[in-house]
Amino acid sequence: MCSWEIAMGDGNYDRTLREFCIPDYILVPGSEVRSVSHVPACPVIVFINTKSGGQLGGELLVSYSTLLNRNQVFELGKNAPDKVLQKLYATLETLKHNGDNFAAEIQNRLRIIVAGGDGTASWLLGVVSDLKLPQPPPIATVPLGTGNNLPFAFGWGKKNPTTDLQSVETFLNHVKAAKEMKIDSWHIIMRMKAPKEGSCDPIAPLELPHAMHTFNRVSSTDKLNLKGYHTYRGGFWNYFSMGMDAQVSYAFHSERKLHPEKFKNQLYNQSAYLKLGCTQGWFFGSLFQSSLRNIAQLAKVKIMKKGQWEDLHIPRSIKSIVCLNLPSFSGGLNPWGTPNRKKSIYRDLTLPYVDDGLFEVVGFRDAWHGLVLLAPKGHGTRLAQTSRIRFEFHKGAADCTFMRIDGEPWKQPLPKDDDAVVVEISHHDQVSMLATPLCRSKSIYDPSSPSDDREEDDSSEEEPSEDWEERRKFGAAETFKYPDGIDIAQVS
Repeated sequence: MCSWEIAMGDGNYDRTLREFCIPDYILVPGSEVRSVSHVPACPVIVFINTKSGGQLGGELLVSYSTLLNRNQVFELGKNAPDKVLQKLYATLETLKHNGDNFAAEIQNRLRIIVAGGDGTASWLLGVVSDLKLPQPPPIATVPLGTGNNLPFAFGWGKKNPTTDLQSVETFLNHVKAAKEMKIDSWHIIMRMKAPKEGSCDPIAPLELPHAMHTFNRVSSTDKLNLKGYHTYRGGFWNYFSMGMDAQVSYAFHSERKLHPEKFKNQLYNQSAYLKLGCTQGWFFGSLFQSSLRNIAQLAKVKIMKKGQWEDLHIPRSIKSIVCLNLPSFSGGLNPWGTPNRKKSIYRDLTLPYVDDGLFEVVGFRDAWHGLVLLAPKGHGTRLAQTSRIRFEFHKGAADCTFMRIDGEPWKQPLPKDDDAVVVEISHHDQVSMLATPLCRSKSIYDPSSPSDDREEDDSSEEEPSEDWEERRKFGAAETFKYPDGIDIAQVS
């Protein structure tokens, strides 16, 4: 019996909530099959990361477990989402095979809710992508993190939510009314010759929960593994960034892991992030950092154009580079903006779409440069739109760099004795998100998706002199598969 049937006495309230409830005989293998007269309009499976962001997940867990069948609500960390979904779909397929039409309708209408930060949401997206489920369920995201770029991009907001029963019921009704929208996923592979000394394994900021392990070394049996090389891979849906912004994020996550009791408020978290940006040299790079922090002096960057690799010019002042899939970065800012129509003709730049097989490449000089994003029509330094990018690190340019996938950073050691270090990003697949009417993402296939085609003044587009500073602010799944059609030799 669903827990809401026990806890709630109001008949109207019961009728509302039964639209989301799934009976135990589907959720618990071996349960007695019961006759069900009502098919829920929006059956949901809920995953909650109680350690995310403002740490409100524990309260949400109680609320969802009260309103729904507690067996359809899962705490991440105690329940691996891939195991949960594999078991659920195995049960559904068995019941369907035995002629259970109710189970078939549950599978047709199933939706997933994931509450957590961007890293947690990406983890669930990766799991759904990897499992190749029949009729993969679309996903709605509850913003429990610090930036919450994924929820914001699809209209779910960026502020941590209230956790009372009425608020959760309202969110459930939004999930029922939401429309499906495809989103591209991207695969990252990094390969380097095995260092003669030391380790080049990614260094996470202290110990992180499983949800944050989005970048891992492949196993010895993986087809990507080559003798004498270290190979790593991962995936993203929001963004991949490298440079100073990832370094600040790494410092933030390390500090939060050391003192979790201080990071229970989203406003405090954002303030702490800003302070760390100052101490790490993101605001005053010339005072703290050497020129080797510039991306152009760290790596050569190439993009795929018409089937050929072409060098991408990176201004030597750029200290952070972002490969952006969504129109939201750094807590809701849009660094790509709307390219001037006249310039977009000869530069071949378009509006950013989340399902067009392209991502946007944007550069930032420092945190002051990023303040332009707060201005109307503000944007970063647009570098390219592409379906594939490659970073080739210069020998001895640095002993490490910092990288970040969908909000989850790591410190990446670089071997000193060899220059064969390559990071390559390529298109992987698509998954379905749920979007509200407030969705900011745009679909290339849906003319009704929100769009702002107004041209902007690109007078700030040209790269300024090197000593010029704008006083402005800047704020996968374990089983991620390597995509077909990629020449492995290209990254060896």
